[in-house]
Amino acid sequence: MSIKFKNENAKAALLATFMSLASIIVILKFTDTNVSWKMISEVQGKFLVLGLVLHMLSWIFYAVRLKFLASLAGHEISFRLSLISTLASNFLAALTPSSAGGEPLRIKMLADDGMSYGSATAVAVGERLLDSIFFVAALAIFLIFSNFLTGFGLKIGAFFVILLFLLLTFLWQLVSRPERISGFIAWLKKKTGNRPIVYSIEKEIWLFRDAGIQLAREALRRTPAMAVLTALIWMCDFLVPSALLVGMGADPKFLLSITSQIILAIIAILPLTPGGSGVAELSMSYLYSMFVPPLLLGPLVILWRVSTYFSNIVVGAAFAGASINVMMKK
Repeated sequence: MSIKFKNENAKAALLATFMSLASIIVILKFTDTNVSWKMISEVQGKFLVLGLVLHMLSWIFYAVRLKFLASLAGHEISFRLSLISTLASNFLAALTPSSAGGEPLRIKMLADDGMSYGSATAVAVGERLLDSIFFVAALAIFLIFSNFLTGFGLKIGAFFVILLFLLLTFLWQLVSRPERISGFIAWLKKKTGNRPIVYSIEKEIWLFRDAGIQLAREALRRTPAMAVLTALIWMCDFLVPSALLVGMGADPKFLLSITSQIILAIIAILPLTPGGSGVAELSMSYLYSMFVPPLLLGPLVILWRVSTYFSNIVVGAAFAGASINVMMKK
């Protein structure tokens, strides 16, 4: 089972790499950009390192937020576990058709540390809610200040707000109308003949509800801390392309670049391709072609994906392998 899982991961990684390379070839073929080793080698090394460090900082801030949310849900975890689960889930997210694809592994790792599955799921959902609220607020602010592709940005934002509204509606129903959940579980018990697994699911649903309520109350009291941590996570990542542009001797275009990165982050949530491979490169090429010289577009896309996506795969694989093996044995 473990070997099979490893083989599936290897195949997914190869597919994601192929799609990423294929999309870069398309960018080079149909734009005026060009890529050569000489061109990439002329990028200032210290800014390449800065881009990678910024992305690594996003891992650290993510781990801090995860540890904080777990404590709000009533379970203390070590920073080491928080960081490892962050890196491992990043690896899985890079191989699944959505940036949210790493959540099941993170939930399992938290549960193995003593959290109930319901509470661990509530923490994962809380993370996604914080990210979603930040994306909506940040997109609105940066569209106003950058005036960049306002029409397209508003369409992306409106679609995302609808998805967020549906999720919040479901969670509100779970909190405010528990009798509906009870009725559904009673129906499920009747249909399945009172199988033990239904009782286990029922237990985790109520634990999820209780942990969600507790998280919501505590998070509201600590809104500034939650907002700052979430902003630090994403702003570190959003500044990577600007650091690379400076390394190429170009204008960092902070406002336009960050606005583009917010749009790309929202697109990455949609379950399209493994790790957004192909979609991310082509979307970035389209957005950045509006303000980056064509000659620099190809190298920028390549270095951005190496600094973020492929670093997630390389670093995360070391931690995900051991974590997945433990999961498969249990």
